[in-house]
Amino acid sequence: MSKTVLGIFSSERVAEEAVNDLRQEGFDREISILAKERKGKGEGEGEEGLTNAAFETADNIADGTTSGGVLGALAGLAAGAGALAIPGLGPVVAAGPISGLLAGAATGGIAGGLLDWGIPEEEGREIEQDIKEGNVLVAVNTSEDKADRAEQVLRNHGAKNIKIHEKK
Repeated sequence: MSKTVLGIFSSERVAEEAVNDLRQEGFDREISILAKERKGKGEGEGEEGLTNAAFETADNIADGTTSGGVLGALAGLAAGAGALAIPGLGPVVAAGPISGLLAGAATGGIAGGLLDWGIPEEEGREIEQDIKEGNVLVAVNTSEDKADRAEQVLRNHGAKNIKIHEKK
C-alpha cells in the first residue's frame, strides 16, 4: 500500500531545501510541490509570487518526471507551464504528480483533487487555505516502508501539519 506524506512550509527557501534533501534520500518522481503562483520576480520572502529558485526547484522535479511521462505539460514549468487556476484560490503552480490530480479536479479545488490520495476533504480545505495564505505544500507519494523517512526529512526542515495518509 502506498502512502502520501504532506508537510506545509511557510518559507519557499526551506521547502526547496526539504525537496533537495528528499531527492538526496532517493525520492524524486514521487515529490510534489504546490504553491500560489506569484506575480513578482523578486527573490525576497513574503513577496507576492514564487521566487526564481522555487521555479527552478519545481522545474527540476518536472524534469525528473517528464521523462517518465508523468507530467507532460510541466516540462516548461519555469516558462509558466504548470500553472493551474483553482476556483476561489486563483493561479497556483503545481509540480510533480499533484499537478495531474489538480488538473483533473480543477472545479473541485485542491480539496477535491487530494481526495484521490486519501486526504479527507476537510484536511484538503485546510491545505487549500494554507496555500491561499502563501504557504508551500510538499507532498511525497511513496511506499509504506519509505513514508517514515519522508516524514522525518519534512520534520527536520520544520514543516508544519505533517500528516501521512494511506493512498486510495
